[in-house]
Amino acid sequence: MLRLVLPKGSLERATLDLFAAADLGVLRSSDVDYRARIADPRIAEVRILRPQEIPDYVASGLFDLGITGRDWVEERGAEVMSLGELEYSKATTDPIRVVLAVAEDSPYQTLSDLVGHKVRVSTEYPELTTKVLSAHGVEAVVSLSYGATEAKIPDIADCVVEITETGRALRAAHLRVIDTLLVSYTELIANPTAAADPTKRHAMDQILTLLQGTLEARQKVLVKLNIPADRLDAVIALLPSLRSPTVSELSGASGYAVETVVPKSDINTLIPELKDQGATDILELALSKIIH
Repeated sequence: MLRLVLPKGSLERATLDLFAAADLGVLRSSDVDYRARIADPRIAEVRILRPQEIPDYVASGLFDLGITGRDWVEERGAEVMSLGELEYSKATTDPIRVVLAVAEDSPYQTLSDLVGHKVRVSTEYPELTTKVLSAHGVEAVVSLSYGATEAKIPDIADCVVEITETGRALRAAHLRVIDTLLVSYTELIANPTAAADPTKRHAMDQILTLLQGTLEARQKVLVKLNIPADRLDAVIALLPSLRSPTVSELSGASGYAVETVVPKSDINTLIPELKDQGATDILELALSKIIH
């Protein structure tokens, strides 16, 4: 039914891992094969191509559905429908930021400081960069970079527009970020004509549910515990649950069993606090999906 295109390159492994965890495992003959399949009746074809190209291919109808970054959708000016953000990237859950950076010792402190100067800018995002700088009244000579963009300062360019998750690589190159031009999450995008087909749109939404549910589950854990009756209220007050916790009376009226889903980031402090309040038999369990 659906023709799907997934990103090759730095986002490839994280994307394949996400699909596998969502029970949509991508099968191919080798790691360099551009053609693949998913054993799911909703997906007829899978191709793995560069994320820069995916917005154009989806917009033109070569594929019904694709995964790429908002940065490439904006750069290509592609007329696609975003079905939703997928909060993952190649290394973290942080979004990619498209930033404007200068040398550490540059006199430029903000984007507005560039106004009145004809600046040289090197970037892999010439269309996006030109559009944003022009909107801010900056006169710029924007040149396409084919890599090693941060090395173009200062002799080839006055500024660079680069992507970053943590800023570590830019700092290592002795560059300083003076503005963020775009915050870019990975997105599930669709061809508008395909998305207007009720059968295809239903399948698209189902796939999105699986992917987003898997990503949410990565940030949560299931906690189970037993607690004496006189400590129940104190324990419930500690639990930052998605919904009201499930509370069941133990046999023999010896107390209660409590279970709830909590943020994984809180668990290292939560478990000792639960124990301090008298909780016993505490279990922390990984989750596969959370579907609301």
